[in-house]
Amino acid sequence: MAEPERKTLLGEGQLAQARGEIPHWDFNDDRFARAFEFANFIEAFGFMSQVALIAERLDHHPEWSNVWNKVRIEITNHDAGGVTELDVEFCRRVDGLVGRGETR
Repeated sequence: MAEPERKTLLGEGQLAQARGEIPHWDFNDDRFARAFEFANFIEAFGFMSQVALIAERLDHHPEWSNVWNKVRIEITNHDAGGVTELDVEFCRRVDGLVGRGETR
């Protein structure tokens, strides 16, 4: 798999296409965000551990929060000043952990 583009901001058309590929992620203020809900804290923490591995592999780390069984993730490329293909790839991989639409 080719390395996702890290520095080039997505144009309007690219952003529209990306939003279609990751429809469960909200787009606001130059970042993607998604909330997840789990049965309990252990499941939420396990999910966060899996997301941490994705972040390390991509060398791209989210802003996130956890309250008991809820996890909220926000991702943007601070170095580029907005959303790049790297953010979209991060979202795709996170979606792969829970399925595209479900929140365990």
